[in-house]
Order: sequence, then C-alpha cells, then structure tokens
Amino acid sequence: MFEISKIKGMIFDLYGTLIDIQTDENDFYTYNTVSKWLQYKGVKIDPEILKSEYHSKIKDRIEASKEQYPEIRVEEIFAEICSENAIWKSDTTYLGIETSKVFRSASLRRMRPFQESLKILKKYTNIPKCLVSNGQRVFSEKELRFLGLYEFFDHVIFSSDIRYKKPDHRIFNIALDRLDLKPGEVLSIGDTVENDIIVPQEIGMEALHIYDAWKFLLD
Repeated sequence: MFEISKIKGMIFDLYGTLIDIQTDENDFYTYNTVSKWLQYKGVKIDPEILKSEYHSKIKDRIEASKEQYPEIRVEEIFAEICSENAIWKSDTTYLGIETSKVFRSASLRRMRPFQESLKILKKYTNIPKCLVSNGQRVFSEKELRFLGLYEFFDHVIFSSDIRYKKPDHRIFNIALDRLDLKPGEVLSIGDTVENDIIVPQEIGMEALHIYDAWKFLLD
C-alpha cells in the first residue's frame, strides 16, 4: 500500500463514490412529468414519443461521434426535441437546459452523500482535489452544490464538458494538468474498477476503490 503522506492530490469519481443515487430514465412517470411541464413552455409531445425521441437522438449522437467513449450533452438533446415540437416561438437553447433539470428531478428516486466519503473530504482538506465524473454538468453541478460537496474541489470535470468519458485516459490527463501534479503524486478514488482504478494505474497514479478508501483513509 502507498503512503498517504506522499500524495499531493486526489481525483474523485462522483456517483457511487461521493453520492448514493438512484434514477429511472425508463419509467413512464419520468417522461409524463416532463411532457406535462413542457405544455406550459409551448412544446407539445406525447410522453411515449418523448421517451422514444430522447433515446433515439442519444443513440444517433453517439454513433456519429468519432470518440471511442463518446459523451453527449443532454441539454442539446432536449433543445432539439423542443425545437421540433414547439407550438410557439421560444428560446429552445435555454428551454433545453431547463428541461434537462426537470427530467433529472422527475427521474430521481434517491440522492444522498455517502457519509464516509464526506469524512474523507473533510479530513484531507489540505490536499488539492479534482472531481472527474461521467456526468452531465447541466444538473450534476447542481446536485454537487445542493449536497454541499462542490466546495471541497479545486477543479471539477464532467464528461459532458469535453464530449468523451472515462475510461478514456485523456480525462485523467486533463485532471493532472489542472492539479499541476505528476501521476505518481495523485490518488484516484472511485467505485468502478475499469474507470477509476485500472486507467489511473495505467497512467501511473495510485488508486483505491471507494470501499478500500473508507477503510484505509479513515483509520
């Protein structure tokens, strides 16, 4: 095991690592809620069609991407849907952003911080930290701020920012550049072995599964 005293920076995953979350993006209730909300924004679309269009457009964007691990921006998907189904003129770019938040809230079933992870953040406040998440900034940043986690990080990188996601090595290299540290000086912590353990180790970083981090870093 490495020595924590030699670590000069930390990279954290978000969901399943800092936040215990459950969402349901296939439930009819999710799309029915969004469809009803959109009525008041001048967008007319049946819940089932909304669901179909949402998944179809994501699939098309991913297939059109040249990235090995492509990422979309959900607000662009909803902006396109709103533009195609608008019954009066509106700012569909802004509406795409707001629809993304409504969609997230409608799909949300559980969201809370892992208390053990919060203890790690509080214990190591002197070590610079970067969040690296396969997430959508449009609502994930709001969740971080709502749960009081955003303030612990010097840098925050969402896959939607750069249009590719973990396990792409480049996202970790961006984090290293922002921390201005060498790989061997940084510890990656996450819940997904492929994304948060194997890739950082291949780059030369130290890495811990979140369950191991709770044991090792809180002793």
